[in-house]
Amino acid sequence: MCGIVGYYTFRVQRDLSSVLNILFQGLKRLEYRGYDSSGIAFDVSDSFTLATQSLSLHAHGETEPKSEGQYNSISPLIIKQAGKVDALEKLAYQVVKEQTLDLNEKFQSQVGIAHTRWATHGSPSALNSHPQASDPQNEFVVVHNGIITNFKILKEFLIKHGETFISETDTEVIPKLCKFIYSRLPNKVPFPKLIMEVMKKLEGASAILVKSVHYPGELVAFKRGSPLIVGINDNSFNRRISFNRMHEATDSAWLGETMECWLASDSSALIEHTRRVIVLEDNDVLHLAGGGYGIYNMNMTDVHEAVPRELLTLQSQVEHIMKNGYDHYMQKEIHEQPESLLSTMRGRVRVEFAPVPSSDKVSLNGQSPSTSSLQNYAGAVDAAPSTPPASTADGDPYLIPRVMLGGLLEHGTHIKRCRRIVMVACGTSFHACLATRQTLEELIGIPVSLELASDFLDRRCPVFRDDTCIFLSQSGETADTLCALEYAKGCGALTVGVTNTVGSAISRSTHCGVHLNAGYEIGVASTKAYTCQIVAVTMMALQLSEDSIARRARRDKTIDALGTLPLQVRRALQLDAQMRQLAEELKDTNSLLFFGRGHNYATALEAALKVKEVALIHSEGILAGEMKHGPLALVDRYLPIVVIATRDNVYTKMDGVIQQLLAREAKLYILCGEDDESMSQYESRGCVLLRVPETVDFLQPIVNIVPLQLLSYHLTVLRGFNVDQPRNLAKSVTVSEEMH
Repeated sequence: MCGIVGYYTFRVQRDLSSVLNILFQGLKRLEYRGYDSSGIAFDVSDSFTLATQSLSLHAHGETEPKSEGQYNSISPLIIKQAGKVDALEKLAYQVVKEQTLDLNEKFQSQVGIAHTRWATHGSPSALNSHPQASDPQNEFVVVHNGIITNFKILKEFLIKHGETFISETDTEVIPKLCKFIYSRLPNKVPFPKLIMEVMKKLEGASAILVKSVHYPGELVAFKRGSPLIVGINDNSFNRRISFNRMHEATDSAWLGETMECWLASDSSALIEHTRRVIVLEDNDVLHLAGGGYGIYNMNMTDVHEAVPRELLTLQSQVEHIMKNGYDHYMQKEIHEQPESLLSTMRGRVRVEFAPVPSSDKVSLNGQSPSTSSLQNYAGAVDAAPSTPPASTADGDPYLIPRVMLGGLLEHGTHIKRCRRIVMVACGTSFHACLATRQTLEELIGIPVSLELASDFLDRRCPVFRDDTCIFLSQSGETADTLCALEYAKGCGALTVGVTNTVGSAISRSTHCGVHLNAGYEIGVASTKAYTCQIVAVTMMALQLSEDSIARRARRDKTIDALGTLPLQVRRALQLDAQMRQLAEELKDTNSLLFFGRGHNYATALEAALKVKEVALIHSEGILAGEMKHGPLALVDRYLPIVVIATRDNVYTKMDGVIQQLLAREAKLYILCGEDDESMSQYESRGCVLLRVPETVDFLQPIVNIVPLQLLSYHLTVLRGFNVDQPRNLAKSVTVSEEMH
């Protein structure tokens, strides 16, 4: 759950100030992945001369001797600091000044690596921060995202051989193992070959960047489990820049080429610099040397032969990762939901989308937000598919599919014939599973079971070849979900992925799937990905039930409702001011309960999760049907309770819940339909009504969660906490005790 950044140049002049700025900006883009400490390592003298000398020796057939300290003059400078990246940046410029380094000095070759940490082994401190070094001379320097599960054994082995450890981290074994193996080799081997030997000894998830004084001007990256993306300067694609075999890195032909490359845990750190990227796959080893690169895979029979990897073009724009007039990313992402929902449906649903009148646009602080998603929302809707619904088309309506998810076409028949569907996820994604379970069961007619990924793995739940397992993850890299995916595949089940990240581990490992197209979600608390996940799974259910005549009317009503959903979410966002007022009232409370039932049990759980993770208030989502089995004992006039009672098949039961709570003098806030007059009676009894637009029951949880997201946001701001980086949490949970 850490973020790593790398920057490599060869024959590309960059001054030290630019290099530092690239590293710091990259870390800030990844700070959602961890923010308790951070660090950087960079060259303080140009390694271009040494790098070219090394390549020239090999080009003339000479064997380069193993270095015994002659490269120490270019030992990188490592700066580390506990706290946020801003604190590291301030310290770095202070150190640069103290060491009289010239920020305007230009480098022809520069290798910089950086890291922002979410602590797993050892407390947040400068000592435990990355980069971790092999020794005081910084012969090998490493940044790492993941967990080394066998680090204790390796640490004991290295200590017996004279190594001294100064940190509590598992990562420190990597640079020390690099030095241990390097020092015992009879002859110098290529850098990527050395790292392969090191990684053979390590167990667990790893994404690492390694630089060394013994390999000046070179950088090696390795990926297993944890994500790692490589971005290359667009101008480089006018020529061949990839090695075919490992030894080609020493060819003098590369001395005349230029190379500029960025590496990161997430594409958000690269989009400012390039849109051409390579997503590394498990056990890939990337070698950057001279003006070229090579990618090798440890699982190949011939590890010296480069493997082809697809060059992808990022579709996102820089403004997608900016706040664009909002105070926080979470606030921005909540207000982006109408557009993100539309993006999830665009090109996939045959429905006439309702345009958004300009008077319905939400304003912040009396002004229209500066994001294009809010300024041009109506135009975006108008540009959406406007084909009339198939139910009103001429001819046989059953011959015209109204929902088309290309990712499911090949395996749709298999899914419809499976014995059961198993939905596996963690956190907010699990709540999306819960919100759509009934939709799948009702439309497809197949039993659906829900599994929290960690518990699924602990129990080694029986999975059969005629099961379909659906895995939901915003990042597509969630460690427990990935481990559960591998387990299900090993059992022979069909696997389906629902992620928001193209090229993620889950999207590559599953048999088929659906991308959310929700856009970047940077705030740690998931908002728009949750609502888009519900829409995506609902569309899956609609497509898989296409051939059911008995369910046709129900399907058409739901599809038509998808056309008005962005507008209804936009109207729900107009509750912003009311939610802020409610937050003022609740900001000092110590506990908050949410009651829901049916589809909206998931809404209650998700609302409670948002309040506890960002506002740091104890909150619980409770299934209303279980109220009398314990939770009722908590009810008194002081405990605030939010009851979700929009009109669906459990509406009457929720009305009964309200009556029982009021009989105990409960302090109630009722989320209900905007036209539900029967709820007005409760206002006279001291209840506060939160009225939302109503839609079909399958989609109502999407509308209902929006004001509760706003409530959690305003509670956090009013309580003075960091909205985008809540205490002790990180966005992408890419480490797990299961990864061996």
